[in-house]
Amino acid sequence: MALFSQTSHWGFQALLRKCHMFWPVSRCLAASFSIPTREKINYFSFMTSSSTALPVDPKETGVLPTEKRSEIDCKEEKGWDEETKEIPEGKHHFSSSVGAAKKWSMSPVVSRHKFTNVQPPEKPLQSEEWNRLRENFQLPEIFEELMLNSMIRCNSPIDVAKSLLTHVAKRNGDIAYNVLVKYLTLCVQQGQVSEIRDVYDIMKVRFKILEIGAYNLFIKGLSNSDQWRMALTLLEEVKKIMIPSRTSYESCIKAASCHQEMKLAFELYHEMLTKDVVPTLDVLQSFFDFGKGMKGAELQKELFGILLYLRENQIYPHETFMRSIKLWFESIPGRSWRGHLTNIKDSGQCPVCNHQLEDSNLTEEEYNNLSERIIRDVIHGTDTFRKTSPQEFEAFQTFVENRLPFDIVIDGLNVSHIKPRRMHCENLLDAINCLAKDNVRLLVLGRKHMMINSSNWKREIMKEMQNKADFFFAENISDDDAFLLYATLRSGKHCKFVTRDFLRDHKACLSDSLTRHLFRKWQRGHQIVLSSSGDGKRINFLPAFQYDCVVQTTGDTWHIPYKDVFEEKYSYQVPRKWLCIQQK
Repeated sequence: MALFSQTSHWGFQALLRKCHMFWPVSRCLAASFSIPTREKINYFSFMTSSSTALPVDPKETGVLPTEKRSEIDCKEEKGWDEETKEIPEGKHHFSSSVGAAKKWSMSPVVSRHKFTNVQPPEKPLQSEEWNRLRENFQLPEIFEELMLNSMIRCNSPIDVAKSLLTHVAKRNGDIAYNVLVKYLTLCVQQGQVSEIRDVYDIMKVRFKILEIGAYNLFIKGLSNSDQWRMALTLLEEVKKIMIPSRTSYESCIKAASCHQEMKLAFELYHEMLTKDVVPTLDVLQSFFDFGKGMKGAELQKELFGILLYLRENQIYPHETFMRSIKLWFESIPGRSWRGHLTNIKDSGQCPVCNHQLEDSNLTEEEYNNLSERIIRDVIHGTDTFRKTSPQEFEAFQTFVENRLPFDIVIDGLNVSHIKPRRMHCENLLDAINCLAKDNVRLLVLGRKHMMINSSNWKREIMKEMQNKADFFFAENISDDDAFLLYATLRSGKHCKFVTRDFLRDHKACLSDSLTRHLFRKWQRGHQIVLSSSGDGKRINFLPAFQYDCVVQTTGDTWHIPYKDVFEEKYSYQVPRKWLCIQQK
């Protein structure tokens, strides 16, 4: 095991005593030291349980060395430290027996040269060889960090990285926190469990509390091993100082699920939700994968709960996730569930089981409540008038009230950009021509710059469009989403709207979950989806559904809408494909 050099015999003995407080004696003895009894020379080697000690003879100073830590960005290595929940100031209290483990962010110098091409050696080097490489490097002060970054990208042998750390320890008498984290990243990447344990023991001696990036790495690395329960211990350690990251929670959930401890996995999942840590589709899918073929009413209840979570949050599983759901249903012992892929009819009837899906329309009471809340919280809320003056919005209200009702409200500027290679006015004209059928009344929300003759806004085309639809031209800096919502809601339950926006910000302005749920349901049933055709020559409109496009169940049937591929962000487009599961 690696122990950090101290610059005197007394310093080493003090550190060794601390080691016995944290580590089993057998693990401490894994470190190899050679300390002359009379000479004031301290030997150090960076050595973990699978390495061979290389002696180092730094110059003695007689005092404990002051650690110099470069700042790092703990999210730098993608895939190993995913997005974490932001913690308010005051909840991070990092301290160390040697120094404080701070919240790192990579220095500008390192950031600018982050991707400098540094080719790592193929085999371990002696200190003299590392010295030559470092001296020939343009920025020697960041040589080790960039070299380790390159080793991570190239997945270099662990022994090569160890030889670099041994060289650093020999030169500095210490190894900086960020360098250790990078070495840890390489260990986790390669599943080097004993090395991960050793680095953890080292860092816990030197730092009383680690930051979240290091904890994420330790938990991820240990959860994929036979020592996965230690990852649970580390998760509890994190909870004492901060809210654990999604990465840490999900690593532990997958480890528990993999070992068929589903009760523990679900406890962690529910804990995530109570702390507002949003789970990924990947971990939700893992519950169905690991639960396949397992008995138990409690397990079924929990997995049904995940499906209802998808419903409440308008989350659409991708095809791979959908197939995991299907296989789980069909594997339930003693039940005869069968799943079929289908497309729901426009009427809302499932062609497989003939069940009628839920209506997308709100009741009169729901609609009135939603309309009042949106007008109060969103339209007249403080956010609206940051981009729209009260005088302008009052003029718009008068304009709308004198022309009600409309059948379709169009976000003109948004629609005009649907095909970037065409003039904006031509895109908008195409949309109006597609929608202006059966004497429907259209309201187009535009901007004042559209009235100025330009390469994108031809005056004659604008006049043609104004003969087919009502136009309201707002100031160029105005927020037209508020205008869109107001005009649509004031026109009544039948009125639809056209925009490619998802309107997430406006949903967030609503003060309670029930109203947000009603808003999403109203949106699903009233937003006309607009897209450019594959050849780019025409605009396609998919009408708003008459049925509600969310996960739904009757008890003996489940209907689950899904998308072909994973989408990281929410989309205003609802899926057209469904999984029908019924119990025979």
